[in-house]
Amino acid sequence: MSVATVIVPAVLAFNEEGVPLSATYDDVYHSADGGLEQARHVFIGGNRLLERWGGREHFTVLETGFGLGLNFLATWQAWRRSEQRCQRLHFVSLEKHPFTRADLARLHQAWPELAELSAELLDNWPPLTTGAHRLLLDQGQVSLTLVFGDACDLLPKVVVNANALFLDGFAPSKNPDLWSPELIRALSRRCAPDATLATWSIASSLRSTLSKEAWQWERQPGFGRKPEMLTGQRHPAAALAQRKRVPLAQPRSAGTALVVGAGVAGCATAERLAARGWQVQILERREGPAREASGNPAGLMHPALSRDDNFMSRITRACALYGARLFQALEREALGLQWSPCGILQLARDEEQDAQQKETIEALGLPADFARYVSATEASELAGVPLSQGGWYYPGSGWLSPPTLCQALLDRWPARIHLKTGVDVAELRQENGHWQAVDAAGRVLAGADIAILASAIDILRQDPELPLTSIRGQVSLAPAEQVPPIRAALCGNGYLTPAVAGQHCFGATFDFGDNDPLPRPDGHRTNLGHLQALLPQVDIGTFDPERMQGRVGFRTASHDRLPLVGPFPDRQAFLADPLRREAQLGEIPRQNGLYCLTGLGSRGMVWAPLVAELLAAGISGEPLPLERELVDALDPARFLLRDQRKG
Repeated sequence: MSVATVIVPAVLAFNEEGVPLSATYDDVYHSADGGLEQARHVFIGGNRLLERWGGREHFTVLETGFGLGLNFLATWQAWRRSEQRCQRLHFVSLEKHPFTRADLARLHQAWPELAELSAELLDNWPPLTTGAHRLLLDQGQVSLTLVFGDACDLLPKVVVNANALFLDGFAPSKNPDLWSPELIRALSRRCAPDATLATWSIASSLRSTLSKEAWQWERQPGFGRKPEMLTGQRHPAAALAQRKRVPLAQPRSAGTALVVGAGVAGCATAERLAARGWQVQILERREGPAREASGNPAGLMHPALSRDDNFMSRITRACALYGARLFQALEREALGLQWSPCGILQLARDEEQDAQQKETIEALGLPADFARYVSATEASELAGVPLSQGGWYYPGSGWLSPPTLCQALLDRWPARIHLKTGVDVAELRQENGHWQAVDAAGRVLAGADIAILASAIDILRQDPELPLTSIRGQVSLAPAEQVPPIRAALCGNGYLTPAVAGQHCFGATFDFGDNDPLPRPDGHRTNLGHLQALLPQVDIGTFDPERMQGRVGFRTASHDRLPLVGPFPDRQAFLADPLRREAQLGEIPRQNGLYCLTGLGSRGMVWAPLVAELLAAGISGEPLPLERELVDALDPARFLLRDQRKG
């Protein structure tokens, strides 16, 4: 793990013909004869997309060099207009120097016919942080996965099975790294056996590399002033022999799915599967959704920064950004979600930590619209109350009501998601390739093609050896008049939300080995200590811990504090294999059709939306929204492998 690569945005410039130009590479972004026309002729026509994507559940394009986004917008437009098209279009693009939102908006004004698509893209344009960004567009039917950073470093970490390649970096003479044999090899190994490619370049070195990587290429008439271009067809047999891809799960077509648990993990999983056409049955032991840890009235959703930008930080960053886009979409759809991107201040506890937070921001080089350091004076202005310390400010983060999130996710696909409450699943078992949920008496409660365990600590019924811990968390509530009104949410050692429905929510306790489901005065006292640390001017003597209102939830955390997301390991089969000491993570046997999403800890509403998208994409054989090393860090089989290697 290393410190995040600072993303240096592209600088807006034009040549004498008015064509957008990169001063860094001394090359233009598209042909002087027309950028949109070039995209249509070279990449859409060269890959025969209009005839190839028809009748498929999904079709995936992999591109080098997002640039102005013209190839993506042209492909999206062509997909919309196509009478025979795939159900879902995936577009994965790598870009080392992305444009800012403002510069893209200015550039796209040159193509008014793309205005509607450009506006939706710009509404979802992420802060320029390194790594993968999953954008869901066109009511979720089009997914754009932007990978910001050096393609030489990041492409080997991208998990994709591309049907078409767009090779569109700057000229090989200007940017040779993007056309190197190593990169072309990495691209080729992320292609389906029947993949095609297209590029305006006809460089002899490229043609030689393509031949070595099982591509049958040919010259075609070029666009504009360029007389020739290249197209290519993957040689299926050679492609299969070369391929080194370990998928998250064997791809499955939409069918029936059984989800155990109706907290934020289960509801997010059900929504992502339903979006792909699955019929989903959710089984919940309580009388309704979001009745366990997901039932707190409000909580904070923000990233987790670290000086070394570790796996936790990278995963949480991707999740926080994806979640904010999802919440905006749910708000537009008027599904009753209660949330506010009011901004969050993560305050230092003392001057020493204040200095550390400032140094961390400087080391990471994060964009200010994602996270920045603020002094005590600026933090006070943002919060609207005097604060004694500065810290990190997350302008796009805020508070959210988990119960309303769960309900909004369920309401998004009412014809495909069916919730059954008051049923306690004791075990999942497989009969003739079909998964069944049974209760303690052995009665079958429901069945489906696949099953997902999203039942927090109850997942231990399926595998008691999983390293999961239940942590009691008590939150406290206070009437708005007892706490100074704050404009931004506060956190540090504890958290405080602005008043929601006339009440502030603050806390929370971390009680290990405590199973008491009811709020207690000692928990309120702990939370009042957190409150006073955030706002020293609050007189906690005016609160009566014996009479305060609050709520208890039980978080489920793994031993490394990361969620468990993916196909469920087959522990018995693994331990019975004499060669298991040499096994890699992708080689650990799994229980066919059984998955899990659990261990969300205290970050459930931050993590759940994106890791549910990760799980659903893996089940369907689609591009994954996180880099491979982050996917592996979430794999539920990781502990089995670690235990084995430790003997």
